[in-house]
Amino acid sequence: MRVASIQLEIPPGETKEERVARAAALVEEQTGADLVLLPEIWNVGYFNFDDYAAEAETLDGPTVSRMADAARRVGAWVLGGSIVERDGDQLHNTAVLLDRTGEIAGTYRKIHLFGYGSREPEVLTRGTEPAVIETEFGRVGISTCYDLRFPELYRAMLDRGAMMFLVPSAWPHPRVEAWTILNRARALENQVWLISANCAGGPGAGYCGRSMIVDPWGTAIAAAGFQPTVLAATVDPGMVGQVRAEFRQLDDRVLGREPSR
Repeated sequence: MRVASIQLEIPPGETKEERVARAAALVEEQTGADLVLLPEIWNVGYFNFDDYAAEAETLDGPTVSRMADAARRVGAWVLGGSIVERDGDQLHNTAVLLDRTGEIAGTYRKIHLFGYGSREPEVLTRGTEPAVIETEFGRVGISTCYDLRFPELYRAMLDRGAMMFLVPSAWPHPRVEAWTILNRARALENQVWLISANCAGGPGAGYCGRSMIVDPWGTAIAAAGFQPTVLAATVDPGMVGQVRAEFRQLDDRVLGREPSR
């Protein structure tokens, strides 16, 4: 399968409507891709916490609707990054996976809200359940940015049958080394593919980019720099089973193992 991770620039002064149109055009340019990813809260800009309430949308709102249209046009699965989702009086950081027809295949509400120099826990309500979604490529687990620091979430997705992790993110520059280590570690320890889409540019410290496509050995077969780009590679979902059969580390787990679902 061909995957494309859109490392989207979040420039100051661009309106939400302009950014949604630009992102949709980039998705539609990925002809031949089977799966396209966008980053975390890219439509509003992660650090623009004062705008979250006003710019929040439901899952049938303009951002997801436009991404669904882009998925249909390009004929690919699209992880539309995450949006600020409004559900009654609550706001969530919600990632949305769309199938080739633009239908919502599944969603994930970010469980671990980042409070270190961030107002995320103040303005958002955390999710409560891991998300593992059935696709034509096998089961896909979704996590978001700060979740990378919590390996137990990835073990929970592994135990639900995940063969691939998708990670939309808005990871900032000061912790770029942690980002690169954690991308590879989460793939290596669970023997899965991991595909991340991080933001580029942005206010304050800025986003660090460095989106990655990591194989089940923990090797980054493709990695972006700091600048906006589209990172693309061909991945073989069958490699997961091959790696697990050759190096049977998951069979040697002792603590925290759950029955397969």
